[in-house]
Amino acid sequence: MDTMAVELMNQAGPIQARIIIADDQPDVLEALRLLLKGHGYITETVTSPAALVEALARSEFDLILMDLNYARDTTSGREGLDILTELKASETTPPIVVMTGWATVGLAVEAMQRGVGDFVEKPWVNTRLLEVLQKQIEIGRDRRTARRSAIENHRSQSEIASRLERQGREIEEARAIQLGFLPKEIPQISGYEIAGAWQPARVVGGDYYDVLAFGGDTLGLCIADVAGKGMPAALLMSNLQAAVRGLASPAMSPEILCERLNALIYRNIASDRFITFFYAHLDGASRQLHYSNAGHNAPIVGHRDGTHDRLGEGGSVLGIFQSQSFAMATYTLLAGDRVLLFTDGVAEASLPDGEEFGDARLIQLLRENSEASAEELQKTILTTVGTFCGGNWHDDATLIVIAAN
Repeated sequence: MDTMAVELMNQAGPIQARIIIADDQPDVLEALRLLLKGHGYITETVTSPAALVEALARSEFDLILMDLNYARDTTSGREGLDILTELKASETTPPIVVMTGWATVGLAVEAMQRGVGDFVEKPWVNTRLLEVLQKQIEIGRDRRTARRSAIENHRSQSEIASRLERQGREIEEARAIQLGFLPKEIPQISGYEIAGAWQPARVVGGDYYDVLAFGGDTLGLCIADVAGKGMPAALLMSNLQAAVRGLASPAMSPEILCERLNALIYRNIASDRFITFFYAHLDGASRQLHYSNAGHNAPIVGHRDGTHDRLGEGGSVLGIFQSQSFAMATYTLLAGDRVLLFTDGVAEASLPDGEEFGDARLIQLLRENSEASAEELQKTILTTVGTFCGGNWHDDATLIVIAAN
């Protein structure tokens, strides 16, 4: 055995690579088979281009070692060149090394242009042939690994894209469901105009508001903010909405409702979650607002003379303590008053440098729009706040506006 060939085998270890050999001369095929078998290669031999194509379709090989001439009456290499063109069209074709006893520079260049990895003349030198084969097999294996990696990456990306599309549909469905929780039409009573709006920071959020018609001249109003954002907050908000609509009635005063809700929520909420909540009964006949504030942003009552009051009486947030009591307060509304119930996403909308819109700007908006209708005032506030933060809502923004006429 040639010394260099032995060194190559010792360095790389036994090579269990599969090589297909195509040549029309039996003695050449046998010589190559014995040489390659002695160096750890697994070989298969064919005697025509058609047999080569058939074998490649049937099995996977690490390398093709092929002659260019097959017809006895030609030395042009045309048969081999034609099959190279066919093989080049397939991405899975292994590296090709061609051999010919009629080598010319032009034929070698044309063969390389058709995808050949290297060129060996007959009669060959064993060490040279073995070096070429090992190099091309390594190139082929690297190429195959890269191709499989690309396929896996494409499959992974397709799966991720499919998963994101599915999640997107689910989130859109969740948003549609959440929108269904909010009032489709806000009940009105004589002497008042009421408007509400919800601006989620994400597709779904944890803010909630409702206006409940109790019959006659009485309404129930509530606004809430679940700690957190996204789907978990939205799910908790839906539970709150169901509980409010199940418990609220003209006979249940605001502070008792807060106590009942707190007990329910405490049993069903994670330790790191809580809900701020404001609930009120609006009695149109007496012009009184009976309310209880469970840790929520204190609503603002703006008067025609530019002064304002805050509705902060009540108790702590819902869901922190197993049992707690709440206070109820009563506020008499005057003609021309504007009441603003809002979540912290309104007041805390901020500039890139962190400056928040703040309660002071909200109060100023109430002063500047003291004659506006509830609908006009609600739109003005959301537009002004949205412009202030550049449309980058970092938290859900929800508000109810009551205009007392």
